[in-house]
Amino acid sequence: MKDSNLPGTELLKTVLEPLLEDFQYWFTRSRKFLETEQLSFMSQQEQSDLLLRVTQAQAELNTAKMLFTATDKQVGIDMTTLTPWHQLVTECWNVAIRFHQEKEEKES
Repeated sequence: MKDSNLPGTELLKTVLEPLLEDFQYWFTRSRKFLETEQLSFMSQQEQSDLLLRVTQAQAELNTAKMLFTATDKQVGIDMTTLTPWHQLVTECWNVAIRFHQEKEEKES
């Protein structure tokens, strides 16, 4: 949905900039979680693989943010880049939810 009152650059700043910050937040939080918690429902290899994917996505995100900033926030990011990041964040949320549910079950 494009607001006809916002030129393209302003639209990118309004929509893309906060989205990139959200990805940064969730990738950082997921990385710390995967580095510090032992997940009983995942093998060590599965957890390491997920951590690696988060770390790689975070590196991609940092590159995208640098390009966005270097172009004075005038360049967008293709959905084929954003979609896997969104899927990865969702996967990390699901892992964290399961971890906390199992933790609650053990404590009750």
